[in-house]
This record gives sequence, C-alpha cells and structure tokens, in this order.
Amino acid sequence: MKAPDLALQPDAVHAKVRTLPALPQAVVELRSALRREDVAVDELATTISHDQALTAKTLRLANSSFYGVTGRVSSIRDAINILGLRTVATVATTAVVISSFDRTACTGFDFDGFWRHALATAFCAQELAAATRLDAEAAFSAGLMHDIGRLALATYFPLELSQTIDWAARHDIHSLEAERLMLNTDHAMVGGLIAEHWHFAPAIAEAIRCHHELPAHTGATLADLVHVADNMTHALDLSGLDEDMVPPLSLDAWQRIALTPQQAQRTFERTELQARSVRESLTV
Repeated sequence: MKAPDLALQPDAVHAKVRTLPALPQAVVELRSALRREDVAVDELATTISHDQALTAKTLRLANSSFYGVTGRVSSIRDAINILGLRTVATVATTAVVISSFDRTACTGFDFDGFWRHALATAFCAQELAAATRLDAEAAFSAGLMHDIGRLALATYFPLELSQTIDWAARHDIHSLEAERLMLNTDHAMVGGLIAEHWHFAPAIAEAIRCHHELPAHTGATLADLVHVADNMTHALDLSGLDEDMVPPLSLDAWQRIALTPQQAQRTFERTELQARSVRESLTV
C-alpha cells in the first residue's frame, strides 16, 4: 500500500524552527563556561539558582539513587560538585528543551516514552565514549538530544506526524522510514536545524543530524556513538513503548567503535542500570 503524501515544505520547517525561543541566559552561560578553565563555581551556582525550574531539575538529579547521596544535596553548588559542570549544563538544557515543546499536541506521540529513550541513549553514548576515548560529556549531550526533531514535528506538525506514526504501526515499519516516505524529511534533519538554531557545538549538531545517515570517517565519531547507542537502547526496550523497533545498524559505525565482547556487555549492563536509576529524576 502506497504511503500517503504529507510532504512538509522545507521553508515551513525552517520557519517553525526559527520560532523556537533562544536558550535562556543561564543555559548560555553554563554552556559557555564549559569552554573556560577559569570558571567560578559560585558564580554559576548563583546563575542557576535564579531559575527555579533549572534549580529543581538539577537538585532532583543530584539526589537520585544513582549518585548514592539521596536526600543530602540541598544547594546548586553541592550539585555541581557531585554531578560536574557538564552534567549540570546538560540537565539545564534539557529542562529548557522540555519546556519549548507541547507534550499534548500530537495524538499517538508518547512524550514520556520519548524521554525515557533519550535518557537511555545518553547514558549508552557516554559508556561508548569511555570505551573509544571520545568526549563522554559531549556524547551524553548528543545522545540526550538526538531525537529532538521528533519533538519539533510533534509540536509543529502534529497531524502529519500522528498519521505517520499510525501508518508505521499498521504496516510494521520503522518510524524513520515512514517519515521519509510520507513527510519528505525526517526527525534527524529537523533536529540538525534545531541544533544549529541553538548554537550547539558542531560535533553535537552533526551527531543529531547524521545519527541515521553516517558520513564516512576513518575513526569513530560522536555521530557513530549516538547511532550505535540509539540502536542498543532500542534493543534494550528502555522506552517502554509497545511500538519500539530496533533501527538498522551501520556495520561501518560498529567497526569504527570496535567494542570488545566484554565492552559491549558492560555497555548494555551499565546503560540499563543508569537509565533505570536516574530517569525518575528527569521525569517530565
């Protein structure tokens, strides 16, 4: 059966992305601080403390069971000391992203399941980074944001995405294939536009944009990590979604990462443990 033509016009997609608000100053300052060696923790703690939403998210994560200090972190400064500045910056960015999209706009789109998968992918990418000696915190950020284009489609083109989700389920095909068949675009491309709009680091923007279509490289890249992490977390079924389906795995990416069997097993085990321990702290 031929897929319905719901093609989105590129100009319309670009226009919607441009309507997204800029990242708040607190997040901009946090992300900027990651590039400095002279960052003052007290100054950044004060910046975060001025934003109640960011403060709540950060403290909830710091007090999660995964870090072993449940209920004992009462200040942002303590949270930064426990989590690290990069993790706090990622949590802050996540809080902003969540608030930028309407969780109820699209019928059939499971907002909570989306974030369960995103968080699991972030932890998995971080584990893979440790095995390949790439930047673990950049891998976490890229993994967490890799499907951000799906949120944009769900918010700005809810009717089209809803029909795409329904058609994919009825014909037992992966949602990515359905997006390309019906929308003439996909969530990775839209996510890349958002990453550029929010001035994410180029490697993170590339990982978001290319996590299903990987450019050729001689060594492992951040995009490779996110691609493999996305595949592994779908295999672990950590989203809790009935329609969850494992996407095709790039053998080139798998070979570039070159995990040993022991590293692969550890990655699966650590990803599942971390995702189940921490996701309650980022419940949306």
